[in-house]
Amino acid sequence: MSTRPPVVVMPPESDGGRPVTIRGEPAETAYSLFDVMDLVHRAGLPAEDRAIDDPELIEWRGGGPYDWNANGTADAPNG
Repeated sequence: MSTRPPVVVMPPESDGGRPVTIRGEPAETAYSLFDVMDLVHRAGLPAEDRAIDDPELIEWRGGGPYDWNANGTADAPNG
């Protein structure tokens, strides 16, 4: 029997924020991957960098961990 991951990151909204739920409860809106990892850490879940791609920990809806634009495209890297 499969279980749902404890963290769900919803698709980007018009302002680029992504609502996050933890254990089925609304948490906050994340505006970056760092915000998501902070929420994961504060919830007492493992927050190692490799955890962002762990489907047993985080379900990414409407784009992956690098998609923060409302149109679903990844932000351009800085530099």
